[in-house]
Amino acid sequence: MSPVAGIDIGGTKTAAGLVDSNGTLLRRHTLPTPAADGPRAVVAAAVRAVRELGEPVAAVGVGSAGVVDPATGRIVSATDALPGWAGTELRRDLEQALGVPVSVDNDVHAHALGEAWLGAAAGRRHVLLVAVGTGIGGSQLIDGRVHHGARSVAGHAGHVPVPSAVGVPCTCGASGHAEAVASGPALLAAYARRGVAPASSLAEVSARAGAGDPAARHVLRTGAKALGEALGGIVNMTDPELVLVGGGVGNCGQEWWEPLRDAFAAELLPPLKDVELRPGSLGGDAAVLGAARLAWEAVR
Repeated sequence: MSPVAGIDIGGTKTAAGLVDSNGTLLRRHTLPTPAADGPRAVVAAAVRAVRELGEPVAAVGVGSAGVVDPATGRIVSATDALPGWAGTELRRDLEQALGVPVSVDNDVHAHALGEAWLGAAAGRRHVLLVAVGTGIGGSQLIDGRVHHGARSVAGHAGHVPVPSAVGVPCTCGASGHAEAVASGPALLAAYARRGVAPASSLAEVSARAGAGDPAARHVLRTGAKALGEALGGIVNMTDPELVLVGGGVGNCGQEWWEPLRDAFAAELLPPLKDVELRPGSLGGDAAVLGAARLAWEAVR
């Protein structure tokens, strides 16, 4: 049988991968997401990414930014990272353009499915994955399947209140949420507010923390503690076997991971003290592979 394609549509890039039934990534193509040009351009870029793989596919799976109705493949809502993306009939548009079955879900849900299929959560049935980058998204797998909730909105791990964010505006329009103090942009902004030499990226803040910069260490530790508190509370509610952390902020090293784990452990109920929190293993390929898993499920 022909392989399938997995697509990861984000605000800055769109990645497509050719994947066989064993999960082997045979070929990959990445191109910028033309977000500013509107939804039609974004869909066209996804079609182009699949065609650039250079081989017919049996089906396509998509992990897209935004809230997705997996039953219809429609984008229910989205942030300004993809202007006008809400309302896009993504499954319909891609099926018309590519002529094969298409399955669509949120990109963080696809990330979790990838890790559960081939990565750090392989063999686990109850998993919480949190992606910490520009925002903080989550996905819960229950008995191996994504929990979408009644309105397909389940997974917004960054919008759990935490003490250190009280009064801090969040991107959602509310205040006091973990994302407001623990996301990548929030950490970079917190460092800038400390009046130190400007840093061009979070990676630079992380490097300075590793070199002993007290301001950088404080910012990473404060954000990590807030996230750990939020994740501990979520685990007390959901009881997963394993918590995985992905996304670019996870590359900040032990100055971030140590306080994250400490704050997480401090929140857990006694029966949950053995729940492990660790990084995912698939990196940037996780969502592509998880989307491909959706496609293989549709084929089968």
